[in-house]
Amino acid sequence: MDPAPMARAVFAALGGVVEIGAVRATGTWMLADVSVRDFLASRQGDLRRLTEGVRAVGRFSDEVMAIADELGYFADHAVPAASLLLWSEGITGVPQPPERLEEPALVRRMCRIGADLQLTRLLQALVTAALAAGIEPGEGAAGIAEILRVACGLAEPGRAGITPADVHRMWRVAHLPGILRPASDAPEWGKAGYRAYDAELERLL
Repeated sequence: MDPAPMARAVFAALGGVVEIGAVRATGTWMLADVSVRDFLASRQGDLRRLTEGVRAVGRFSDEVMAIADELGYFADHAVPAASLLLWSEGITGVPQPPERLEEPALVRRMCRIGADLQLTRLLQALVTAALAAGIEPGEGAAGIAEILRVACGLAEPGRAGITPADVHRMWRVAHLPGILRPASDAPEWGKAGYRAYDAELERLL
């Protein structure tokens, strides 16, 4: 199984987490105040823990890990309202005129929704990558739990917000029913693997 799409799913979700965290860190909810560079400058240790954790969980090669650099989410870049709309799946809707998306109240709401969505997608991507790499839950769940802890801290910097346990519960109801239902085309080994990761993550978190 090609690991590149799985790595892209992981890094895309982390990209959303970083952008949302950079917006939250301004304290103003003004997109003109956002600096991804400044946000990550003091969090290089967290970023290193994330990338090392992702490499281990997916057993990704150097070539696959380079996808993170290709996507550019961990380099300095602007965070437009359109990105927040993407990360939050358009749940807020698009106001008229569209420029209203930059209003602090809407930016804040998109960040809150986007954090929930992207952290949940991150967990799905991590468990899928671990299963594809043949990593048993007893080995992989601890690493995934640590990645979630770091990612939650990035998504909501400086405050006690969403927790890894919250993300696990959202993931279980958002993703597992479709995978585990009787009519699902997921292989039985895959279904067993998701069930086992769910149980181990619940124990850890």
